[in-house]
Amino acid sequence: MDHVNIAAFKVEKEIRLSDYPTYEDFGVSDKGLKKDLEKIRRTLGEFQDTLYAHAKYSVLICIQGMDTAGKDSLIREVFKDFNARGVIVHSFKVPTELELKHDYLWRHYIALPAKGKFGVFNRTHYENVLVTRVHPEYILGEHIPGIHGVADIDQKFWDKRFQQINDFERHLAENGTLIFKFFLHLSKEEQRRRLLRRLELKEKNWKFSPGDLKERKLWDRYQQCYEEAINRTSKSHAPWYVIPADNKKAARVAFASIVWQELIKHKDIKEPELSDKIKANLDEYKAELENEK
Repeated sequence: MDHVNIAAFKVEKEIRLSDYPTYEDFGVSDKGLKKDLEKIRRTLGEFQDTLYAHAKYSVLICIQGMDTAGKDSLIREVFKDFNARGVIVHSFKVPTELELKHDYLWRHYIALPAKGKFGVFNRTHYENVLVTRVHPEYILGEHIPGIHGVADIDQKFWDKRFQQINDFERHLAENGTLIFKFFLHLSKEEQRRRLLRRLELKEKNWKFSPGDLKERKLWDRYQQCYEEAINRTSKSHAPWYVIPADNKKAARVAFASIVWQELIKHKDIKEPELSDKIKANLDEYKAELENEK
């Protein structure tokens, strides 16, 4: 979609989330946005086939956002035309007992996509500088040496964690992982409407938890933590994109367009050619198969 300007969403300098819009429609109708997405996702699906054949890069897409921002539906709609074996989605929830016995990046590291594949993290390693920062008592469950209580979790602790995340992503990028990080920027009012919808529609009730309302009361704190995390970790090799999320259809188009426009910059990603020896014998192989009749 040509009218999606990457520069409007890509974080290349320090930002304030309050300066970013939460609604966008690109001046296109819902029907037009649906058609745009169908075209882009088919193109992305075809690109994944080439990525698999090329086998030198993997693609990691990280998606963050407040509850009801539309992460699940975005993943469902954008990756519809992918070969099922070409994309793996991981939804990271509260760490398990086993995961807490490892360092906080371990469960993310073992879920990384293999070369030739797309990996989508629905909630990501950034939860470790977001929800744990809003609720620092959760850090105590990680049993980190030297951390005996919440008072030990100071700014130096978070500075170190941001550096660890930057080092983690730099290592991935240097070894062939193309990294995209998206923050679905939802307004507080739109979240209120979506939570109400969960309560009003019986088929949506299962999505609601009283905890959603408790976390909503911490909205401003979460926004502060997101803003710092984005500013501290948006790098040229692993950039953040802030996507207006109040309009789900436009958010999906912006997301898919950015991924596509950035991926095609890698001109070396193409299907490998057959060796000269195989090319020279194509007629022979063809004749062998035809003679089986």
